[in-house]
Amino acid sequence: MATALALGWIRAGFFKPSQIVGSSRTERSRKKFEQGTGSKTSHDNAKIARTSDLLVLSVKPKFLADAMDSIRESLKPEALIVSVVAGVPISKIAEGLGDKRAIVRVMPNTPCLVGQGVSGIAFGPHVSDGFQQLIYQLFSSVGMANVVPENLIDAVNGISGCGPAYAFLMIEALADGAVKMGIARDMAISMAAQTLLGASKMVLETQQHPAALKDAVCSPAGTTIAGIHELEKAGVRAALMNAVQAATHRAHELGKQ
Repeated sequence: MATALALGWIRAGFFKPSQIVGSSRTERSRKKFEQGTGSKTSHDNAKIARTSDLLVLSVKPKFLADAMDSIRESLKPEALIVSVVAGVPISKIAEGLGDKRAIVRVMPNTPCLVGQGVSGIAFGPHVSDGFQQLIYQLFSSVGMANVVPENLIDAVNGISGCGPAYAFLMIEALADGAVKMGIARDMAISMAAQTLLGASKMVLETQQHPAALKDAVCSPAGTTIAGIHELEKAGVRAALMNAVQAATHRAHELGKQ
């Protein structure tokens, strides 16, 4: 996620590569970040904290405590902390870094890499209006940004944080079906991906309910309604709802570990 965000911000012109410094526990991850973004990295978190105005915490929940320990004493007093760590509330980050810190919790997704991300943003009590505007602009530069109450951030994770993986699975499945029907693999993947992209743009640009758009292409006794019938028989609608629910609950669990 860190690489996707950094590269997305660079491509959007929000930051230059020279303005970003990455950090990771492993040399492999540091090299991947450097190669992906053109930015420098360091293994010294304290050094980065001493010179940074904005820090993004992007680690697995089980590594967060160690990451916070490594920067706590080195943070600038006015530093803005952005956490994209799944499941961990602002209050827990404040316990680790200081209860007067300006802390923002964000749940972005990987399409931020290509400027088509979705981010849910929750502000801590010590984030100024100016910082709030900055963070909104920062995440809007790589896609759609929505300010939400913190108690909904895990649900944001369930739909948009994990949603790209659901979409990738659907693209793969549609392509497999097309291959079974005789279409070449590369063409099938491109057609499936473009179909989901086009359908998504129709929802966003027409502002029509997706059910209305679906009904508009389901002619009586036609091919589309036959396909929809199979999806309904297979429980695809319920499976997607259950996926969002399961991912949301898992985020809650991770925050308690």
